[in-house]
Amino acid sequence: MDELRTKYLDAIGGAADEAALEDIRVQAVGKKGEVALKMRELGKMTPEERQVAGPKLNALKDEINSAIAAKKSGLADAALDERLRTEWLDVTLPGRPARQGSIHPISQVTEEISAIFGDMGFSVAEGPQIESDWYNFDALNIPPHHPARQEFDTFYMHRDEGDNRPPHVLRTHTSPVQIRAMEKTGAPIRVIAPGRVYRSDYDQTHTPMFHQVEGLAIDKDISMANLKWTLEEFCRAFFEIDGIELRFRASHFPFTEPSAEVDIRCSWEGGTLKLGEGDDWMEILGSGMVHPKVLQSAGVNPDDWQGFAFGLGIDRLAMLKYGIPDLRAFFDSDLRWLRHYGFSSLDVPTMRGGLSR
Repeated sequence: MDELRTKYLDAIGGAADEAALEDIRVQAVGKKGEVALKMRELGKMTPEERQVAGPKLNALKDEINSAIAAKKSGLADAALDERLRTEWLDVTLPGRPARQGSIHPISQVTEEISAIFGDMGFSVAEGPQIESDWYNFDALNIPPHHPARQEFDTFYMHRDEGDNRPPHVLRTHTSPVQIRAMEKTGAPIRVIAPGRVYRSDYDQTHTPMFHQVEGLAIDKDISMANLKWTLEEFCRAFFEIDGIELRFRASHFPFTEPSAEVDIRCSWEGGTLKLGEGDDWMEILGSGMVHPKVLQSAGVNPDDWQGFAFGLGIDRLAMLKYGIPDLRAFFDSDLRWLRHYGFSSLDVPTMRGGLSR
């Protein structure tokens, strides 16, 4: 016993690292270690001998384990002391730079649009994204046979069997907000309604969820001339081009009469789009004078009031202004492309339109 005690305590004291300590532990008190083998011999002893040898072996095993634990703690303290002696940190150095967030182009352009129209006296109106069939279609003079009311163009909400409530849809435009705003405040009124809209479409210039802003102005003597001036001033401020030129083409929308598509003068020199110059035209929005039936649906007397409305895609305006070629990139999970197009957390829209940098 004394020889084993001296042998292993000396070995533990001279161990240089934890690996050597583990080897000593296995040799001494492991399943096949010398102390374990001695304890197996207890079965061959007489009861009197076991009463003497058993406690001594257990005490030896405990002493060896305690010595190993103490040595391990000492080695750890020595390693820490060595690290503290050799490693150091210059606390005067600047910290690691934190990555700044970016304003998403859609959010930024929405704020720019709101700021520009805010200067013209338009307030911002909001409404639900899940709309009743009446607000989304009927109130806007869109009859049941209109293609927009078919399931391949519109997302209809699921109805359980036996549910006879009027159908609800994911709104296909923000025009229902105009109806709700007129119902709430009546006329006169000047509002824009930016927000998410949904249509069953997906390609380079269409996504199932996108963003629109609708504009509405109702008063006694509003005309197409007021509409033309408003849109020209908006495009001049938004695109930051003084010589912007728009073209109004006769069109048809159920909720306006007369209706007009609005094109912007542009060129495609060398495959690069340039706005405000050239001989080409690009459609950017739809507009017109509010249909009398739409006014009636909102509780406004068309004999006393008239006005204009327009609608444009926020996503497409962002693509045009910042040269982003694919609409689907707005919803990509990898947002490194934001920095490629110059968006940073320091680009903050101002209430005077445009950006402060």
